[in-house]
Amino acid sequence: MEDPILVRVVEALRHVQGLSALVLGGSRGRGTAGPKSDYDIGLYYEPDAPLDIEELRSAIAPLVDDPSSTVTQRGEWGPWINGGGWLTIGGVEVDLLYRDLGRVSAIIADGREGRFSMNYQVGHPHGFCSTIWMGEVATCQPLFDPSARIAELKRQTWPYPKALKDALIFRFGWEVDFAIDNAEIAARRAERTHIVGCAYRSLSCMAQVLFALNGRYLINEKGAVAEAATYPLTIKGLAEAQNELWKDIGDGNHEGALRRLRDMSGSLRALVSGAS
Repeated sequence: MEDPILVRVVEALRHVQGLSALVLGGSRGRGTAGPKSDYDIGLYYEPDAPLDIEELRSAIAPLVDDPSSTVTQRGEWGPWINGGGWLTIGGVEVDLLYRDLGRVSAIIADGREGRFSMNYQVGHPHGFCSTIWMGEVATCQPLFDPSARIAELKRQTWPYPKALKDALIFRFGWEVDFAIDNAEIAARRAERTHIVGCAYRSLSCMAQVLFALNGRYLINEKGAVAEAATYPLTIKGLAEAQNELWKDIGDGNHEGALRRLRDMSGSLRALVSGAS
């Protein structure tokens, strides 16, 4: 049975000027959604024919529960999120995300060669890795793709590029221990905020390495460590170790927390070495 929310959204937006493709992303696109998961819908456009935002707002207006729903201009949320909408349709949260096909295509070409960038972006405390755009295309479900632009780009994302795997493991594998080193310096001064930040950074970098090691695209750092714990190649007891780590930090047991992080890092290095 077709999803009634998606049917309504596609029918309303397909004629918006500048829209090249609509895709279902996020957990629903990957088939891992829970009953309360929202809808992440990507709106792709060509750089020389961008979305008509006023027309988009008019098309959305009859669907939304709240007429004051947010629909931004392009670029309003920064260069990597680019803009979109926060909507509620039929009591369900629906997020729209704008994507420039020219930039996405360039990021995919770079990723295939093992090139990527890590960028500041509001809402991404670990940072916005450019390969997120590549992973979005790889894992999304096209809803409207009349020129087959998404289908064409999807073919460029699989199989997972070895050059990208090696580059991600090298870049983030190094940073795991660097973040722990900084946390240990902060612990000597009882700088709790910095300890927490470094611990989070180390865990996020571990997730990047584990995703790459398993040939998976990391789309968002939210839930990434827990997901990485389910992969074939992973750190034994990762999910439990993460929970105990945060409990130690909450209890002020910084020495125990960082010792736990060191153990996890050692297990990760052994895993990478054994897989190479």
